[in-house]
Amino acid sequence: MWWAISPYVARVAPRAGLTLHPSDNRVELDRASHALQMAAEGRRVVVVSSGDPGVFAMASAVFEALEALPQYQGLDIRVLPGITAMLAAAAAAGAPLGHDFCCINLSDNLKPFAVLEHRLRLAAQADFAMAFYNPRSASRPHQFARVLEILREECEPERLITFARAVSTPEQRLLTVTLAEATPEMADMRTVVLLGNSATRRVADHVYTPRSVP
Repeated sequence: MWWAISPYVARVAPRAGLTLHPSDNRVELDRASHALQMAAEGRRVVVVSSGDPGVFAMASAVFEALEALPQYQGLDIRVLPGITAMLAAAAAAGAPLGHDFCCINLSDNLKPFAVLEHRLRLAAQADFAMAFYNPRSASRPHQFARVLEILREECEPERLITFARAVSTPEQRLLTVTLAEATPEMADMRTVVLLGNSATRRVADHVYTPRSVP
């Protein structure tokens, strides 16, 4: 039995004895709780995420549900690692995360935007390279513009920023510009955004961050 949001379920080939449960991407805890219930009934259950299930994905939701449902805490739960989008995007671009970096989810669905802004400023002031998930969506069309404003207040305009869309698919597209050139329209929900640190540079067609600090 496989649980996932509808686009991921559609990629699973049907076979005898397999039951697929597509769901909306806004009901993570319901999906996790139902998966635990099915597993407790003796079924083999897979909760599917894109990338790595432990990075802004379903592993945390499963354990959050498990904490609330102690009757299921004896289940054999295994988290299988994957390649998260920021690492696939970094490899496609070169090595922009080659030194210290942090990863920030730009959605404010599960945290106040004030918290996001505070973390963003601190990361910029610490000169981290950064990876941004969920930069822009139909319900949040203006927040990424504010993120770019904050970054321009804290970073130099020549800072390199890469927009990696649909990474590892036939529709993959990479665009690297300076922070001064970046616009909100360069990102959507299928885009991972990689911001270099002050030492990040181009070499040939690649972007990389040196391993050492001067």
